[in-house]
Amino acid sequence: MVNNPTFKLAFLAPKFWPTWLSVFFLYALSWLPQGIQLWLGKMLGRLVHRLLKKRRHIAEVNLRLCFPDMDAQQRADMVLKNMENTGIATFETSMAWWWPQWRLNRVVGSVKGIEHIEQAQANGKGVLLLVPHMLHLEMLSRVLGTEQMGIGFYRPHNNPLMEYFMTKGRLRSNEYLIGKRDVKGLLQALKNKKLCYYLPDQDYGRNRCEFVPFFAVPDAASTTGTLLFAGSKNCETLSLHGVRDARGKYHIEIQPALADFPSDDPRSDVTRVNQRMEQAIEQAPEQYMWLHRRFKTRPDEHAPSYYK
Repeated sequence: MVNNPTFKLAFLAPKFWPTWLSVFFLYALSWLPQGIQLWLGKMLGRLVHRLLKKRRHIAEVNLRLCFPDMDAQQRADMVLKNMENTGIATFETSMAWWWPQWRLNRVVGSVKGIEHIEQAQANGKGVLLLVPHMLHLEMLSRVLGTEQMGIGFYRPHNNPLMEYFMTKGRLRSNEYLIGKRDVKGLLQALKNKKLCYYLPDQDYGRNRCEFVPFFAVPDAASTTGTLLFAGSKNCETLSLHGVRDARGKYHIEIQPALADFPSDDPRSDVTRVNQRMEQAIEQAPEQYMWLHRRFKTRPDEHAPSYYK
């Protein structure tokens, strides 16, 4: 469990100076009007689109595999929009970590479905909230935190100073954070009737996975880790839809609990999880993290990579 991170004098060492510079730069920019930040983020994303050809290629492949009916021009337009949103995500992270509450209140569009969380907790259950890797995830967490604080299940940053800032920022909307290897910690949080974030939509490798459909890909490696937590007697499994609209406001809708979940059929269960993720992504596909090699693990380990 991570709570109340402590500042260390070692953070003042020269090796951390580039980190300090980047953090202070982003903090200063976070005070600009939101419209300017969104524009700057879009321009940064266009630069990413132009310069980071490998990442652009990954997004192109993912969209081609997931949406085979999308023509070449539609796919190119979607990739550009996705890169723009990737740039915006940098600024959204600084908004989520440093904005005071009064500024956040101005961009909260709507938060619906909180009653599903409250009902689960009234039934004596914790909530495993399935969330896709939307690019504005930091802001979604901060917005949801205005209604109910959660527990973050996350991968600690390799840079200890950035880990300090990241943890401090995320604790504005979370009670505490749990490292991704702390399985017992998350199970205990569910036992304590907490709202726990869980992101099951990426390719975490061949270990503990089922090869099931994800959009038009029939055999996407999909984690069964979800079932480990969902199978706890102290848990109900819900999911989240979240988008940023054209006015820069954030909208969240909590979806009802998955019924009879998990079952005794892991393949069927993981398929249902992927379907929930698809439904969430379809709300704003250009705002999803298509830069991840979602289909790097294939059933036949000798099959050629989609990304070469």
